[in-house]
Amino acid sequence: MEAVGETVPNSYVSPMTALSVLDLSPVTTATPGAKALNNSLDLARLADGLGYTRYWVAEHHNLPTIASSAPDIMIGQIAAITRHMRIGSGGVMLPNHAPLMVMERFKVLEALFPGRIDLGLGRAPGTDQITSLALRRRQDTSNEQDDFLDRFQEMMLFESKGFPANHPFSKVTAMPSDVPLPPIWLLGSSGYSAELAAAVGMGFSFAHHFSDMPPDGPMLAYRNQFKPSAWRATPYAILGVALIAADTQEAADRLASSADLHFVRRAMGEFAPLASPEEAAAYAYTAVDRKRIEANRRRLMVGTPASLHERLTTLVASTKADEVMITTMVYDHAARRRSYELMAEAFGLAPAD
Repeated sequence: MEAVGETVPNSYVSPMTALSVLDLSPVTTATPGAKALNNSLDLARLADGLGYTRYWVAEHHNLPTIASSAPDIMIGQIAAITRHMRIGSGGVMLPNHAPLMVMERFKVLEALFPGRIDLGLGRAPGTDQITSLALRRRQDTSNEQDDFLDRFQEMMLFESKGFPANHPFSKVTAMPSDVPLPPIWLLGSSGYSAELAAAVGMGFSFAHHFSDMPPDGPMLAYRNQFKPSAWRATPYAILGVALIAADTQEAADRLASSADLHFVRRAMGEFAPLASPEEAAAYAYTAVDRKRIEANRRRLMVGTPASLHERLTTLVASTKADEVMITTMVYDHAARRRSYELMAEAFGLAPAD
């Protein structure tokens, strides 16, 4: 199989090479799902002009806070209204889909937007156990079975025409046949995902925005264990972070209060659209709630552009990340736009022509 994918640096050189966007299409008490998806199109136009490198959309199901359930559809819509960024999935949850179907959808996207599509693959279902069952009940597998590696290997065999001649799939071709799969990224929040991405020679994206594991270990393990492949000659690691920026610390903390309340409610099994800062301020937090918020704030980055620049630069240096992908979940869409504008300014992104 011929090498495919984007050009990457030969080695880790800079503590900051790029900023990108991970968009979950946040649903709030004032922003229903349809509006949230249209807000994503608006944010993508902004990010494209600001100089962000990638714009990835996620796959989640049955979560009242997230409208992003069909990344392949959103990728096509976003790619059609932008010019510069790579558009991709962060990610497609492979256990929910037949590998051939994923391949054909992304080959179609690659054919329509050549050189601009990324295929990020995740191991988790992106939802709860019952919804996972609903997604997979017509497939010949249990929702408790971790068959990600089998599905991933099946994709690779389809792409390389590697099935034995007597295998029934040897006569199946992913269409359009003249289009390669776009660059593949393995997503993860653990050391296993990092080691797998290194072993198969793919790009890697670590979900620091929700992982309880410190990012340094998986990120460095991926880089140190990377084996060149037909897909990628050198390692390339993206660090996903949850971040909320505002012009002042006070304003940033106010915006983050919605995320604080959401985290507290989730810990108690309560799932609802993102609440307003006013509702968050009126909530009767317990001592346990406040400890949970404090712990989460060590992962959720909240502050001014200067303070966040310093914190991110330190984190990039320790993880040797090639790229940082920012997800911002706030109540107000205008504030979300402003957060990405501030980070683009802080890191000196070059606005697109």
